[in-house]
Amino acid sequence: MSSTTEYIVHHLTHNNVIVSDQSSGFWSIHIDTFSMSLLLGFIYLFIFTLLARRAKVENPGKLQLFFELVVEMVSQQVKDVYHGKKSKMIVPLSLTIFCWIFLMNLMDLLPVDLINFTNHLAGNPEAHWRVVPSADVNATFAMSISVLFLIIGYSIKAKGLGGWGKELISAPFGIYALPLNILFQLLELVTKPISLSLRLFGNMYAGELVFILIALLPWHTQWLLGVPWAIFHILIITLQAFIFMVLTIVYLSMAVEKH
Repeated sequence: MSSTTEYIVHHLTHNNVIVSDQSSGFWSIHIDTFSMSLLLGFIYLFIFTLLARRAKVENPGKLQLFFELVVEMVSQQVKDVYHGKKSKMIVPLSLTIFCWIFLMNLMDLLPVDLINFTNHLAGNPEAHWRVVPSADVNATFAMSISVLFLIIGYSIKAKGLGGWGKELISAPFGIYALPLNILFQLLELVTKPISLSLRLFGNMYAGELVFILIALLPWHTQWLLGVPWAIFHILIITLQAFIFMVLTIVYLSMAVEKH
């Protein structure tokens, strides 16, 4: 790259395909985000399917014990946080959210120039490819919007369509404050996916940017700053996946509670 700015811009540019006549905007698909998310989702499914088929009661392996610990942690969080009627979907959903987002975040620990080096070997050094799906606001918003649909679905399932509609117009100030109630209810619904998505995106984007800035330093100082930041970033990676999972459980628990 000819300059620092071009280097940073290159690393923060998505591999996207335009699906309309417009040059940018909503009608473009980030191929790297979509492909990496899909690949990591299949990796998660493959690992858990393989472990489930090879699980042993006697003398379990270290990998099995580790994943049993993860499943137990998620199950305990659901038990402590979710106060609605028992659902067979909550634990698998929470486990998928935690593991999938963790794998997405984990891609931030790959060397910054690994993809560029691979593209250079392939004869296409100017190609763009970002490997951290959760550093793309489109991916985090897609996940949070999915949670929003689940919130509405669980609320309707628990209270019925009429009960959910009645709550929408009568809570929290009573039926006589109908416009204000609807405004507050809609604000509550909208802020949940926004907070979920921006929290995850902001932390992962900042982490990715820090790694890029460290990569701009002389090689003999990169390890001095990069290793401590990578170790600290492992905590952020895990914490952000955990927070997204716990907030999803909290929101679903709130959805089934009657006001």
